[in-house]
Amino acid sequence: MIRTLALSLLTLVFMAQANAQSYEEGRHYVALDVPVRTASDTGIEVAEVFWYGCPHCYEFKPLIENWAENKPDDVNYVKIPAALGKSWEPHARAFYALEAMGELDKVHDALFEALAGERRPLNSGEALADFVAQYDVDGEAFLKNYNSFGVNARMQQAQSKIRGARVTGTPTVLVAGKYRVTASMAGSHEAVLDVVNYLVEQER
Repeated sequence: MIRTLALSLLTLVFMAQANAQSYEEGRHYVALDVPVRTASDTGIEVAEVFWYGCPHCYEFKPLIENWAENKPDDVNYVKIPAALGKSWEPHARAFYALEAMGELDKVHDALFEALAGERRPLNSGEALADFVAQYDVDGEAFLKNYNSFGVNARMQQAQSKIRGARVTGTPTVLVAGKYRVTASMAGSHEAVLDVVNYLVEQER
């Protein structure tokens, strides 16, 4: 009973924040001409498109993680690693390899710190395998997954979605597969989440 009341209050707060200001299509966000597929048929997907080496994603990370911890139950938060350039591909592959191994939580923060924070040259599967091994992840198993058919398929699906949504930079947030939000349009990283809240409420 208490948990139900708490969730109801959280949803009301979320709705109040979303309705506190009205946002304009074409000014604060973009409505996609052709929606992209979401990972789930139920709930409202909020997808963060990011790159481990992106300093802006590094700044946005604590904000969206705090948002995700407090999101309503009908919102599905997912991360999509972008490979907008050839040099980004190893890091997107690393994400999916670690996810396939169930080891992503061990290394996700460390990869951000190393690539965006420290600018370390972790630009190959071998370099990344040596890095993740420092965090109690089997480097050999990592490389096997890194080069696997499954990771190739996940990469292709993700990049197809990113191209379909016309994402040209990171961080970008996609809402319900229909809307694209960036800090340059919203005004700031914090404002991105205000626009996301607004769009989620519009979807309801």
